Amino acid sequence: MKRTIHLIVVHCSATREGCTLTPEALDRCHRNRGFKGTGYHYYIRRDGEIVLTRPIELPGAHVKGWNAHSIGICYEGGLDRDGHPADTRSPAQRAALRGLVYQLLKQYRNTRVCGHRDLSPDIDGDGVVEPQEWVKQCPCFDVAAAL
Repeated sequence: MKRTIHLIVVHCSATREGCTLTPEALDRCHRNRGFKGTGYHYYIRRDGEIVLTRPIELPGAHVKGWNAHSIGICYEGGLDRDGHPADTRSPAQRAALRGLVYQLLKQYRNTRVCGHRDLSPDIDGDGVVEPQEWVKQCPCFDVAAAL
């Protein structure tokens, strides 16, 4: 059964520059948090490899309240060497992300693409989720401007 998709959400794995987080390690991390496996549908490695980590037919476990009608994409990285949020995407990851989102938008028309941080609550109620309202920095770059 095909799910209705309204949202594509981009995440980072919060992995420091110079460190590796394999798809298997990501899966273990999510299982240790009580999930039934990796919560994202796709994982983009530093070399640009795109790994399907959860079937699209299954709801994700990546943004509370938004999983039923979304697709989650995570890239390996998101922290600088000191552990601070940073856009650490390699050129290969940037290209892979653009290509994947393009393909998904062809399949799921009229779908919004955003970063995890963009789904934070609008605390001041002005209709805009501003940086001071972000629950997380993830994915550590402005998705709308980057795609």
